[in-house]
Amino acid sequence: MGQKVNPIGLRLGINRTWDSRWYAEGGEYSKMLHEDIHIRKVLRKRLSQAGVAKIVIERPAKRARVTIHTARPGVVIGKKGADIEKLRGDLAKMTKGEVALNIVEIRKPEIDATLIAENIAQQLERRVAFRRAMKRSVQSAIRLGALGIRINCSGRLGGAEIARVEWYREGRVPLHTLRADIDFGYGLAQTAYGVIGVKVWIFKGEIMEHDPMAAEKRAIEAQEGGGGGRRRGGGGGGGGDREGGWGAERPAEPAKA
Repeated sequence: MGQKVNPIGLRLGINRTWDSRWYAEGGEYSKMLHEDIHIRKVLRKRLSQAGVAKIVIERPAKRARVTIHTARPGVVIGKKGADIEKLRGDLAKMTKGEVALNIVEIRKPEIDATLIAENIAQQLERRVAFRRAMKRSVQSAIRLGALGIRINCSGRLGGAEIARVEWYREGRVPLHTLRADIDFGYGLAQTAYGVIGVKVWIFKGEIMEHDPMAAEKRAIEAQEGGGGGRRRGGGGGGGGDREGGWGAERPAEPAKA
């Protein structure tokens, strides 16, 4: 059997952080966890037309901060901000505390895995040919700068008697490379024949320079090494002109006897 690992879970703490950021002890933990699940479920149901990719929940000192990453912020905000105020009030009732609601616009929804998966699922529900939907999404993702994309559709495709899996891949999707920035998302299409599952993997490049965790690590290394004498980019700034990855900053060492 194939052992499949969620690429996001695999990279947590390496080049990606958690979607729920808070600390709790004892019975508080399970209470907050179920609260987070409920908040996400309600928001996804209410904002099904807004193209919600990710909901980040933070809880600093008895308060809650909810950040919604969406492709269509206008749908969430509503006319003169009426919808967002109602949403904030409903979330405050759920958490029984003060809630700050932030909206973050996704500039390129064509290279967001969750939005692509949901879009394909909606097309399948409208009886669009699954191959056409998959190919179109692959082409638009590559055109907008993705280095690789893979899409899986599984279920009774085209109303066939036997369920099967069909997939398309373009570019490279290195799932074993931990520093690879791989976005993963899935969607469900409730068709007349049954449920069809859609999975999407997008490779956006290897995280080196713009990774906050890597930047922090480099800054600590520079301090410990007294300003980074071996770096080509000079001290302090974290090795500004790296070129090819982790090993690119070091000059070639002489061969040992």
